[in-house]
Amino acid sequence: MMPLTMAKAGESFIIRSISGRDEVRRHLAELGFAADGNVTVVNKIAGNLIVEVRNSRIALDRTMANRIMI
Repeated sequence: MMPLTMAKAGESFIIRSISGRDEVRRHLAELGFAADGNVTVVNKIAGNLIVEVRNSRIALDRTMANRIMI
């Protein structure tokens, strides 16, 4: 496993786990991030990511992206 921040643009992955406090995990789940779900890295800009999850594009800062393990 590795954090989502290690992925390259254009790659797709299966989410293995999400770490952090309950409210952080709940917030990410509301955005569509769940274990065994798919995520595609669309673009990386200065460590921040634009990802596609459940047919929606979402911007994540490096801190949040580090909590998503692929």
